[in-house]
Amino acid sequence: MSEQEAYGRKDNRMLLQDTMQSSGEFNDPAAWLKETDIVSYDFPYAAELIAESFREWRGQAVPPFAKLWEWCVLSFDGKWLEAIDGSGARSERWKAQWEAEAAYSLRSGKLYSAEERTTEPAMVLLTIPVFTRGLGEIFALLGCAMTAEQYEQGGVHTAEAMAMHFQTCFYHRFEHVFVSDLAGVHQHAERESSRRSLLFQIVQRMHDNIDVNAVLTEVIDSISAMYPGARLDLFMSQDHRSTHPQVKPLPFRWGDDDVCAKAFKDGRVALHAGPDKRSVEIGLPLGGKQGVYGVFHMVLDRPAFPDVDLRFLSMVADTAGTAFENAKLYERSNQLIRELRMSNELTQRLNQSLRLGDIFQYAFEELLEMFDADYCCILHLNEEKGGLEAIACNYQPLRGEIIDAGNGLGGKVYTTGEPIIVSNYRDAEDTSSKLMQATHSQSLIATPLSVGGEVRGAIMLAHREPQFFSYDSFRLLQAMAGHIGLAVGNARLHAEVRYLANRDSLTGLYARHYLDEEIKERQSKDFCGSLIVVDIDQFKMVNDTYGHQKGDKILKQVSEIVKSSIRQGDIAARWGGEELAVYLPQLGVQQAVFVAERIRKRVMGETEPRVTVSCGIAEWSWTDDRVSVESLFYRADMALYDAKNNGRNQVVIDCKDADVSVKNP
Repeated sequence: MSEQEAYGRKDNRMLLQDTMQSSGEFNDPAAWLKETDIVSYDFPYAAELIAESFREWRGQAVPPFAKLWEWCVLSFDGKWLEAIDGSGARSERWKAQWEAEAAYSLRSGKLYSAEERTTEPAMVLLTIPVFTRGLGEIFALLGCAMTAEQYEQGGVHTAEAMAMHFQTCFYHRFEHVFVSDLAGVHQHAERESSRRSLLFQIVQRMHDNIDVNAVLTEVIDSISAMYPGARLDLFMSQDHRSTHPQVKPLPFRWGDDDVCAKAFKDGRVALHAGPDKRSVEIGLPLGGKQGVYGVFHMVLDRPAFPDVDLRFLSMVADTAGTAFENAKLYERSNQLIRELRMSNELTQRLNQSLRLGDIFQYAFEELLEMFDADYCCILHLNEEKGGLEAIACNYQPLRGEIIDAGNGLGGKVYTTGEPIIVSNYRDAEDTSSKLMQATHSQSLIATPLSVGGEVRGAIMLAHREPQFFSYDSFRLLQAMAGHIGLAVGNARLHAEVRYLANRDSLTGLYARHYLDEEIKERQSKDFCGSLIVVDIDQFKMVNDTYGHQKGDKILKQVSEIVKSSIRQGDIAARWGGEELAVYLPQLGVQQAVFVAERIRKRVMGETEPRVTVSCGIAEWSWTDDRVSVESLFYRADMALYDAKNNGRNQVVIDCKDADVSVKNP
């Protein structure tokens, strides 16, 4: 029904209500329907209704003598609408004549007749106005063709009566359409009210939830309740892991004509009818202010769901997108708080120690718990061994292994300085990892370990399930690696400062105070130990002859010979001036003699200019009375004094231990 037609009926109904209220005709609840009418504004839109009424009227009871009459119906402006040929002839032959007669009837408002003598028998053509029942306006005209004899026998009166019957048929259909429209409006209003109420309840329930999974479950259940039996899935583009069976990850590849691809790209509802027109496929974007997060995919059977309210579904999806976005922001804020807390806890634990080994162990334990990973491997550059050392790893066969800097995923992270994420190791191309293969892991996040702006290693976290780590986890690992790198840098700096504090700057040997502390600590744990004091013979003459720079060079040469002549755990120190000291843990005096003799012979043969050294040896044992560090040094110094007085270039053992001297042959 047109807008003008609706307005005309509304005005007419208001006038009718006023009339009926004044006359007290509200006793009959259907009385107002009998007074409904069309007005001149409705006439241009009533042609179809007039034609339908004409066909219905002609199919009803007609007097026997009038069955062979030919009839037509014309519009309010005299235009031909439809004809019914009762005799079998073509009624369109008089179309122009009927339209011409209709013009006379419209001007006069009366029946018009004209005799047609070109046919046999002679015919009379009538045009009969049909009036509205309210204002008496002509809204249609009936055309009738009968023989002249029938006309003279009173056929005109029968035609007028049949025209009145047509008016009754028209208003019967008009009232039916009017009531159907009212019922449709009422049903539509009830449906809209019900859906608004349902939408309000859905919105309230979704916004009452600040949990992402609860929001998605609510909208899926709501749509499923509206269209039971429909196939519904939700494809999410976010890093969101859901246990709901209808929530699935967004496919990486979609066809160009796929409704989900169109809905996701355009952010609008997409519709596609099945090839047999018995099903319909719908894509509903789940979006908020910041973008589209996913797509609802619905497949409905046409027979079961002939009417699909896309506008309502779109409103539900938009509401769900806003609620999802709010829940996601709340979840993100909680996650940021959690990350800050974990970062603070990690930093506090890392700062509890300045030992590099402790820091890597703390970081390893915290990362495993923080990311719920199956495996963690921390690679650190070992310059002495020329590769990346797995310094912390809960897969024991890899712990301590040296990996070439250019191999595997860890080597790739180290060389490129870029973090990587692997969702499914089986599908990854051109990637290999000993950790992933050995542990049968599928998910990996890895980030470089930077210390002082320089990449010094890599941190790798693995899990057996594919697509386990989210982008948030990937980003968090990079942040945690920054804290770990800072702690490692502090430990390295502390170790370097301690190294410098405990080392002699010229020779690179330990300082005397460090040697004193180490001997004290060893005496509390070991059962014996020996001390060798080494002195360069006639070193003053070397300085006077060659200069102090040459003397420093000689001192460095002797120091290097000493360092290369002892074990890994032995401690070499500069005692003072040209005197050096070597402490040999858990070695007796006899083994110390061999070490001292090796040093003496190498100095005599490898220095340039050639110099010699004298050595004094003292030992302590747990069977002796407690020997202090000072007394141990004193005894070794006395043995050295004897070596000097007995001709130099020899090894002398403390006389308390034995009367032994090893002289230069």
